[in-house]
Amino acid sequence: MNQSLQLCAKLKPLQIQETPLSGAFVIEPKVFGDHRGYFYESYHERLFQDAGIPTRFVQDNQSMSHKGILRGLHFQNPPHAQGKLVRVVNGSAYDVIVDIRKSSPTYGKSFGVELTPENKKMLWVPEGFAHGFLTLEDNTIFLYKCTGYYQAAAEDGLMWNDPGLGISWQIGDPILSSKDKLYKPFSEFKSPFI
Repeated sequence: MNQSLQLCAKLKPLQIQETPLSGAFVIEPKVFGDHRGYFYESYHERLFQDAGIPTRFVQDNQSMSHKGILRGLHFQNPPHAQGKLVRVVNGSAYDVIVDIRKSSPTYGKSFGVELTPENKKMLWVPEGFAHGFLTLEDNTIFLYKCTGYYQAAAEDGLMWNDPGLGISWQIGDPILSSKDKLYKPFSEFKSPFI
């Protein structure tokens, strides 16, 4: 663990854990609770900076989906790429990222984590990653903090069930948008991320 992450673990308002994909982190807050409810920090600029996570967010997004909805795998092409800090505040979702940075040693590899209001985990999705999630319950509310603005012309994606990516979604027939049904397989993808 690098020095910055050791500092984060020591201070503990947020535990920032490395994932197998370089630059992507699972963030787990320290929760203070009693009979009245709970309190936790969901963002701490200094700890994010120390871990190498950008701290300038320009857009917040929220989506609500019913059980069995799969959204993804999405990204925005440069120069409009976005980093995203994501979490679930109602329901639950299986959240997945795919490294699409051509020069990365984990190019084409994926990582997934379950996000729930109970575990309060967040996932930092850097630029150069495709992102998607499957909702596991009705009325799942997903929050995104984004480092860049949405640009429709820069929007792109990968086929959610590409066997070459080997993502275990644990669902055979999710509900997809018409756009998400049309994304190309990874084998045909020419990454603009160096």
